[in-house]
Amino acid sequence: MSSLQESLDLIGRGAEEVIKMEDLEARLKLGRPLRIKAGFDPTAPDLHLGHTVLLNKMRQFQELGHQVIFLIGDFTGMIGDPTGKNATRKPLTEEDVAENAKTYASQVFKVLDRDKTELRFNSEWFGKMSAADMIRLAAKHTVARMLERDDFHKRYTGQQSIAIHEFLYPLVQGYDSVALKSDVELGGTDQKFNLLVGRQLQGEVGQAPQIVITMPLLEGLDGVAKMSKSLGNYIGINEPAIDIVNKTMKIGDELTWRWIDLLSFDIGLAEAAQLKRDVEAGRLNPRDLKLRLARELATRFHSRDAADAAIQAWSAVVRGDMSNAQSLELKELAVPPEGIKLPQLLKQSGLLASTSEAIRKIGERGVRVDGEVVENKDAMFQSGESFILQVGKRSFLRVSLR
Repeated sequence: MSSLQESLDLIGRGAEEVIKMEDLEARLKLGRPLRIKAGFDPTAPDLHLGHTVLLNKMRQFQELGHQVIFLIGDFTGMIGDPTGKNATRKPLTEEDVAENAKTYASQVFKVLDRDKTELRFNSEWFGKMSAADMIRLAAKHTVARMLERDDFHKRYTGQQSIAIHEFLYPLVQGYDSVALKSDVELGGTDQKFNLLVGRQLQGEVGQAPQIVITMPLLEGLDGVAKMSKSLGNYIGINEPAIDIVNKTMKIGDELTWRWIDLLSFDIGLAEAAQLKRDVEAGRLNPRDLKLRLARELATRFHSRDAADAAIQAWSAVVRGDMSNAQSLELKELAVPPEGIKLPQLLKQSGLLASTSEAIRKIGERGVRVDGEVVENKDAMFQSGESFILQVGKRSFLRVSLR
């Protein structure tokens, strides 16, 4: 059984903000399981590690004995969350929402304990609401207050249109907290306004206002922008174990600590602090730390055996042993009929950002094909060829040209 302080430390780990910490402490002292809510609109059913930051915090609450509510916003998904958008987003159809919602369970229960998770859909209560009920809900907020939201304010001052239904979104999300009688709601930092609306609405109906915990947006592989499929700096939780390992090993040393804080269950707060001291003192190679994190993530989303095999294959390729290279995921690349030069191939593969960077790496003898250094920047490759393309020791791909 965790002490109160241990619970507060675990809950606060990696969190951006807790509103209000004294309320959380008082609620924990009640000695009953708290109702922990996080809402997900089924618009991006293929989850990546960035999405799991909230799931990980939910799992930590489960380990402390609390009741987690995974809310699929099938109703709000048909409104379309305007958060962070500079234009009105097209709402999903009922069929879109239903199809996307089906894919969640198989993914989220790789993190959450299925037996300790309450799966809900907000159409349960909104589907029963009348027009009069919705108007009464809308009356609980003002346009002036809505325009305090940064994204709405920017669009309003920039004379960009804001549809009336977009103003309803924070109210609808906030009302979910009323319907579920949530004690705590989790969300990204970009959701803070909506989460606070939930506190307000709960207070107006006589419920104890929920504690709001915002979690930071996870930086992607580049260590700069938030993890995003559109930016290509992500690791999907359904990716092969070898890809999870390979991509994790590419992140910067400083980013490793951030990922440990937000993604690791195996490395606790005290151990993370000790590991940091060991790295700073030269007693621990950052590569070994990354390898441990990569193994944990690959195990979580696949299995220990799959993780071990992926680590073995990755380590072999790094050593120049290509015997296990066939276990790497194959990436197909289209090339012109006349073939493609190595610098263009390196850029097209995504291993390097530009042809000028590729030429520099080739000149530094930092590029290998099937383990052999290639120094000729004019080397040509033709459709039908397959090989391991490698930059430095840790960035590589198995490619097939077509």
